[in-house]
Amino acid sequence: MDKLKARPLRKSEPSQSDLDLIKRNPIYLVLDEVLDTYNIGSLFRLADAIAAEKVYLTGEMEYPPSSRIHTAAVGTENWVPWEKLDKSESAVQLLKKKNVQVIAVEQDPKAISYKKLTTQNVKFPTALVIGHETEGVKKEVLDQADLIVELPMLGINTSFNVWGTAAVVAYKLLEGLI
Repeated sequence: MDKLKARPLRKSEPSQSDLDLIKRNPIYLVLDEVLDTYNIGSLFRLADAIAAEKVYLTGEMEYPPSSRIHTAAVGTENWVPWEKLDKSESAVQLLKKKNVQVIAVEQDPKAISYKKLTTQNVKFPTALVIGHETEGVKKEVLDQADLIVELPMLGINTSFNVWGTAAVVAYKLLEGLI
């Protein structure tokens, strides 16, 4: 399948046969009430970039069709399978029933550095839970997570953008697959 540049991608409407041609990686993204539509769209772009199996949009947040998400996603929301669920806990429970390892990306006393993600502690399929920009991943979800990982913050700021953090962790997870 030919890759699409931004302009044609924004206007594309894939058929099911187009979607079936994409070899998906065994990774899911769970967006736990991500607030900013730019971040939501960027997370769709990330999901496309890593050929994620699916994105779960959970809780109170915007979801496609949305012109603001579409602008940031550059049309990738049409190419990535996604589902809207009322609660992130529901997505985690659904994934755990499918034997998917759940990794929350959050600053937490139980968190390990993303650098410590190895074939010893990461099992596929896996799901990354990315939280609200201010509130983070819900405690109920952190309690259900198999692992909690974080990026070290070396400057004055206490956190990094959610899509940027998700990208770093997702590519670290996929090092052994791609």
